[in-house]
Amino acid sequence: MKLIIQIPCYNEEETLPVTFNDLPKKIDGIDVIEYMIIDDGSKDKTVEVARDLGIHHIVKLKKNSGLAKAFMTGIDAALRLGADIIVNTDGDNQYCGYDIPLLVQPIIDKKADFVVGDRQTDKIAHFSSLKKKLQKFGSSVVRAAGQSEVMDTTSGFRAYSRDAAMKLNIIGEYSYTLETIILAGRQKMAVSNVKIRTNDKLRESRLFKSMGNYIKKSGTTIIRTFAQVAPLKLFGTTSIVFLLAGLAVLIRYLCFFFTGDGGGHVQSLLLGVLLVLIAFQLGIFGMIADAVAANRKINEEILYRLKKIEYDKEEK
Repeated sequence: MKLIIQIPCYNEEETLPVTFNDLPKKIDGIDVIEYMIIDDGSKDKTVEVARDLGIHHIVKLKKNSGLAKAFMTGIDAALRLGADIIVNTDGDNQYCGYDIPLLVQPIIDKKADFVVGDRQTDKIAHFSSLKKKLQKFGSSVVRAAGQSEVMDTTSGFRAYSRDAAMKLNIIGEYSYTLETIILAGRQKMAVSNVKIRTNDKLRESRLFKSMGNYIKKSGTTIIRTFAQVAPLKLFGTTSIVFLLAGLAVLIRYLCFFFTGDGGGHVQSLLLGVLLVLIAFQLGIFGMIADAVAANRKINEEILYRLKKIEYDKEEK
């Protein structure tokens, strides 16, 4: 069984050696362990450092394309190299590499297709109280959207079986963490959690500029992904909310009308009709989007089969 540990990197010449030295060199049940970096257009000596460390595979992107693109480029390269299990970790040494055996064990035991490392964010000292609360709330929203039991949905410390990796199709450019969990849950993958340790912070996160920016991008990702996989539920629920609001306003108008005070509440009539029309339109959008989602499922199955043929052929 072959394991490839991939590390997306952007200007990590200082932290990469620390990250690499923390990675396991031998794991029970794994025959071959190889290491790979995905250089996301670094402007420092990340690539030179990787070569000096003896990292087996270096995949280079011509310009900085973002974490999601770097992640998927690494997945593609690892599959072409014949990986049976792919582990993703960060180049800033946030995650404890010695916990990788815990991360891959459920896949080795064939109990999971996709394993997420739970950082137990409540215990991370350098996380502010606000960040801990947002992490907890965000994870609960993602669990509901993806129908999964993943505790730490923004954790980038993950392991994928070969089959699960072939099913990944990331559309967003910001990050892959939330989108993959929602898609995996909706695809009925066997997703598991393991508690892992974290290391002391070596640098500030580059993924978002501020807490407000993080909330905005994460919220957008959750809504967009949920709209892709369960559009009828999203639009249908929204449609019902608008319909009930519209009916409430119209009933209020009729009450005033029959008591002889209807003339002064024409605004209520117009607002009620508008809300009902919006509800009807959202319902139509939901049915159209549901048809698109059904077509997406078919396309994903076709793409999975094509990937399987292509990657397995290259492996041979």
